Amino acid sequence: MDDGTNDSAVSLDRQIEEYIEYLRFEKLLLHNTIISYSSDLEKFKHYVKNNNIDFLKITKTVILDFLTSLYMTHNEVSVSRILSTLRGFYKFLIRHQAIKENPWTSVKNPKTSKNIFEVLDVEEINRFLDRIPTSTPADLRDRAMFEILYGCGLRVSELTGLKTGDIDASQLLLRIIGKGNKERLTPIGNTAFIFLNRYLGSGRGKLEKEKKSDYVFLNTRGRQLSRKGFWKIMKKYADKSGIEKNIYPHMFRHSFATHLLQRGADLVTVQKLLGHSSISTTEIYTSLSREYLKDAYFRFHPRENK
Repeated sequence: MDDGTNDSAVSLDRQIEEYIEYLRFEKLLLHNTIISYSSDLEKFKHYVKNNNIDFLKITKTVILDFLTSLYMTHNEVSVSRILSTLRGFYKFLIRHQAIKENPWTSVKNPKTSKNIFEVLDVEEINRFLDRIPTSTPADLRDRAMFEILYGCGLRVSELTGLKTGDIDASQLLLRIIGKGNKERLTPIGNTAFIFLNRYLGSGRGKLEKEKKSDYVFLNTRGRQLSRKGFWKIMKKYADKSGIEKNIYPHMFRHSFATHLLQRGADLVTVQKLLGHSSISTTEIYTSLSREYLKDAYFRFHPRENK
């Protein structure tokens, strides 16, 4: 029996296309802003299609369920932006007489602390990393750098200061010299290690040339890559990614910690991985989502998880 779901999906695709055209040609929004709106709407479209929901008859319950799914991979800042995007989209639907009321006005944007910093969500991290090519020695270096920066939650100084002798390939560990010359061991994941291994095997020697260096990441002159050089490389890929956020190096470290906590890692483990001397420093990441913490309590507390 045809319940009209397919017709609704086709209609949603068409309405989103018309809305994007409206933003581009009538609102004259910037290209990166358009990309951000499109990305938010794709998340919503994916959700309603997977759950056989008629987007013209959406209820507050459906909206809250959608927000719950977002909090699994997004922080409050990202969720707030997506809510604003959908509120504007449904306002557009009212103007074109597709609906009479905007259901998104009944849901307030999540409150965010003034101290909350912006992070990249998982999709944005993947988009950033996947757009780094691997065809030249410099490309291999860049992909390995950013995979490790996010995969290990390093500071830029720790990344650029990494030496070949700091890599324990057999144990998949990195020896990191952090703030105050403090040493810690941090695991390197399989994905990051694959790209690091490719760089060491096929790229680094071509950058090093006849010069010899103990540092892992080298510039085109065969010397240790500087923090300023790293900034320039990051800016290049940030512009290519189409991500409408002010991307800076420490954002990858913030994202690393936030994503671990959102997926159930305990605070002490994250503290050790980041190399924080005080757990109070690590606790700032727990404030990123009050709703996430409340959800975690009811899911994991032994008296509540039944």
